[in-house]
Amino acid sequence: MKYLPGGLGNITGFSSLGKHIGIKDEGKDFAILYSDTVCNAVAVYTQNKVRGAPLYVTKQHIADHQAQAIVVNSRIANVATGQQGRLNAQKTTELVADELGINPTNVLVASTGIIGLQLPMEKIAVGSKGIKQQLSPDGDFAEAILTTDTHKKEICVEVDGFKIAGVAKGSGMIEPNMATLLVFIVTDADITPDQLQVSLKIGVDKTFNMTSIDTDTSTSDMAILMSNGTVKDVNLKKFQQALDQVCLELTKMIARDGEGVTRLLICEVAGAKTESDAKKVAKSVINSPLVKTAVYGHDPNWGRIMMAIGKSGAEAVDETDAQVWINQEPTVENGTVATNFDAEKLSHILKSNDEITIKIDLGQGQHAATAYGCDMSEEYVKINTEYTT
Repeated sequence: MKYLPGGLGNITGFSSLGKHIGIKDEGKDFAILYSDTVCNAVAVYTQNKVRGAPLYVTKQHIADHQAQAIVVNSRIANVATGQQGRLNAQKTTELVADELGINPTNVLVASTGIIGLQLPMEKIAVGSKGIKQQLSPDGDFAEAILTTDTHKKEICVEVDGFKIAGVAKGSGMIEPNMATLLVFIVTDADITPDQLQVSLKIGVDKTFNMTSIDTDTSTSDMAILMSNGTVKDVNLKKFQQALDQVCLELTKMIARDGEGVTRLLICEVAGAKTESDAKKVAKSVINSPLVKTAVYGHDPNWGRIMMAIGKSGAEAVDETDAQVWINQEPTVENGTVATNFDAEKLSHILKSNDEITIKIDLGQGQHAATAYGCDMSEEYVKINTEYTT
């Protein structure tokens, strides 16, 4: 597998743009992704019962598993905006379709930002003018979709002649289920819609759905996968492996860029009786505010990890069988402090590494799972007390 610099622009036939149209006070806030041809397209969506208007429109438009463009605005989420919000989301797709000369039902729409505000449709109407001439292989799509993110998230891999590229945004209100982020993935591999849907769900379940910044499942977000099918006879196993890797790398970027984050936190659970138990324990550890703050404060308080294991809801947990390592340093043996445990050394490990991996063996079976998260700092509180002000 070869990593290519950049993101969406590596896939021939796709172009994009990102620009400022005045939804934000400053910075790019309007993004377009466009394919020269109609693509096979699939998506997965948030499980939050309060959903943004764009999700309803996108779900309608992608029902035939075809799409040719995606339009995204940042700063305003178009959530809890009633019928007018849905009309605005639909109108946005029509404005973009008219400029691109394509069918409006082949335009998908997403929004991210503050809940409860209506979109400024006059700005979107003006901003949509001339977009076809503004598209380029290296458009600023990945930048224009950002909100509190500190940097853009993009990746591209090449395997056996086909490529998969993806971009994502997300740094707060993140515990995908699916999802609490925006993810847009494109490929030139010729894959049927049914197989695309299966592959996307597999990739999402192992990566984005095992990510959490703050346990809050967003109202707005989704993952979309589009294929223009220019590369034929693609090996499905290799395609899945490449897609999984794209999802994993974007997942890590999101976790590293959580609001106020200083460290990526990974929890690898093995020895679980069921896959469900493994996932529950891994998520419980990375979601624990006490674990997250201990990592931030370089506090070798392994008791918090044991607490998180016990409260996880996993059915088969026996503390006397539990083993824990932090960045390969033995921490817990058979449910109690490891022999020759060195708190000072572990504190130094927590302080000197920007990636902390907690490995847990439950000693109950053969199932495993990995979850991705981050520490929690004072900055997280500051960002979220000032989000709308």
